[in-house]
Amino acid sequence: MDLTLLQNRLGHTFKDAVLLQQALTHRSHGSVHNERLEFLGDSILNCVVASLLFDRYSKIDEGDLSRLRANLVKQQSLYEIAQRLELSHFLRLGEGELKSGGFRRPSILADTLEALFGAIYLDAGFDIARDVIRALYIPILDSVDPKTLGKDAKTLLQEYLQGKKIALPQYNVVATHGAAHNQEFEIECLVPKLDIQVFGTGGSRRAGEQAAAKLALEAVQAAFVKAPAASRKAKPRTAQLKLAGIATVQLDEADKAAKAPAKTEAKNTKAEIKPVTESTEAPTNDGQKSLIAEHDAGKTTSATSDDGATKSSTTTHSKIA
Repeated sequence: MDLTLLQNRLGHTFKDAVLLQQALTHRSHGSVHNERLEFLGDSILNCVVASLLFDRYSKIDEGDLSRLRANLVKQQSLYEIAQRLELSHFLRLGEGELKSGGFRRPSILADTLEALFGAIYLDAGFDIARDVIRALYIPILDSVDPKTLGKDAKTLLQEYLQGKKIALPQYNVVATHGAAHNQEFEIECLVPKLDIQVFGTGGSRRAGEQAAAKLALEAVQAAFVKAPAASRKAKPRTAQLKLAGIATVQLDEADKAAKAPAKTEAKNTKAEIKPVTESTEAPTNDGQKSLIAEHDAGKTTSATSDDGATKSSTTTHSKIA
């Protein structure tokens, strides 16, 4: 175990090698272990990270700063830094912990990293400890979004789906691996509406769900990155439909406008037809009148003839007389 490599990665060479050995020693290894150094390092870490956030995010309020700090100093964040340092290669563990895979356990790695910060403080002072911590955290701060940092993957996935009006994801335990005291959970995360199914693993059910949620969030975001292209193609169709609707309305108005003169012409035609109808009917009435007149004249003629006959008969009688 070459501790020089670890010191190079930390950016600090210990004057007191005993402090470095103690910081790497788990309580399962012996009576002299790193828990007190862990306590000290935890406080130094919180102070340095709080200072970093205060200087970096001048427009973020106290509540959000507290959220950011809590996320940056939590076990998972420390575990990820410890993995970058390959800290598991330098741990001093008891036989039981070695057999159970304690060198991979996030809690042991996170605690050891805090113990190292405490040991650096005792070995070289606060400024050196601050510089070591800053060097480890600046790359993280450069790559995170302060609006989402501090929210775990399950929360971010839930908020994202709710924003899209999609039902919440489903989490199922698919399998468990390892001994009872060191199980690894395989979790399935489903987003049925988007046909997304991903799997995550973790040292606990919650850790497995977080890992699966992180993968699901990436898949959902990727699905919606492709979606706008389809929606952009659909927009012209919508516009065409809307324009067609407007055109239909315009055509209806044009028909109404066309029908209005037609009605007027029809009225005029009716008005013109009426005199014709009256004139065609007039001869019929006159004919009827002439027939009536002829009929009356016939009566008069016959009456005259009768009178004539009477007269002639009277004349005859008078002659005879």
